[in-house]
Amino acid sequence: MKQALTLAARRLLPLSVRRGIIRYTRWPPVGLVRMGQLRRPTPISPYWGSERGQPVDRYYIERFLATHAADIQGRVLEIGDNTYTRLFGGDGVVQSDVLHVADDSPQVTIIGDLTHAEHLSENAFDCFIVTQTLQFIYDVPTTIRTMHQALKPGGVALVTVPGISKISRHDMDRWGHYWSFTSLSARRLFEATFPASHIQVETHGNVLAAIAFLHGLASQELRPRELDHSDPDYQVLITIRAIKPEETACASPD
Repeated sequence: MKQALTLAARRLLPLSVRRGIIRYTRWPPVGLVRMGQLRRPTPISPYWGSERGQPVDRYYIERFLATHAADIQGRVLEIGDNTYTRLFGGDGVVQSDVLHVADDSPQVTIIGDLTHAEHLSENAFDCFIVTQTLQFIYDVPTTIRTMHQALKPGGVALVTVPGISKISRHDMDRWGHYWSFTSLSARRLFEATFPASHIQVETHGNVLAAIAFLHGLASQELRPRELDHSDPDYQVLITIRAIKPEETACASPD
């Protein structure tokens, strides 16, 4: 009956009347949403909100690393600098290495990139910290294989990748900004090298967090409950924890 009445109304009422009904029966009414200072074609901050406080994606990154701080031990390799190794690793870190494509920081101990394994020893590291890096590497599958090869058996890769994000112009103009990810693409990429049972993929964010991040608002400008609400359809950040399986002892011959 309801469907029949709707169809009859569509035939009998003028288009302008039907549009008016739609406009004022939605909430908020169509055209009356209050966008305030967000009604602008340019972001509030073009610097990810870093000059306003902690960027929204860093809120999720640091929560992820804090949750898995026990993994950050032994010999740890981080990309770019060792900020998170020092912040979350504590006394469990025996050796801290930093990988970068250029020797432009005193923290860099290994010059190279993750698509070439020759500068990384096999079975050498207990932990990889790879935050917001894979989007700048075109050959992601080779990168994941390199991490797997360089990890010790039982070693852990703690990886974060962007979902909903602005382009990093600095990186785009230098070596490229190629990808944004989803939880499904991240899982399939890692499952090509790591066993599925050894991979944990999680999503972080919601529509409000995504809007705040795109505008360059800081995490401090949202309430914790607003940041912590997770909507898998608005993936601001994807986190991956991948473990290289322990080597199994070969059976002795009879």
